[in-house]
Amino acid sequence: MHPSTPPKIRARARTVRGFMLIEVLVSVLLFSVGVLALVGLQANMNQTQGAAKVRTDASYLATELTGLMWSDKANLSNYTTGSCNGYARCKAWMDKVTQALPNGAATVEVKNSGDIYIVITWSLPDGGSHKYKSETSIS
Repeated sequence: MHPSTPPKIRARARTVRGFMLIEVLVSVLLFSVGVLALVGLQANMNQTQGAAKVRTDASYLATELTGLMWSDKANLSNYTTGSCNGYARCKAWMDKVTQALPNGAATVEVKNSGDIYIVITWSLPDGGSHKYKSETSIS
């Protein structure tokens, strides 16, 4: 013969019913919040990585123009923003800036002493306007 379950234990078993379901629902909720946090982190990383790439491109373009100017010291005055469109090397570089950077533009100032000031500006889709400045002396 099997001993029968006392009535107290049977009553307790009925009140515990559904507790496991609540535990599962809470764990699914916590897991969902974690996944949403990871998706947000990934989106933020992608945006930051894109902004870093554009900053690196701007730095590279300024360095490239400085190299062009070093190799063409006799025509430094042709690289200023006002006369740049008439000089093929400078115009090609300016076109590269507008193609490589979102809403990219550049201003170049050449002083008589050989001081060069390059300012490259761009704006990202998030609406922020950014600027890269480079100062060099070529003599």
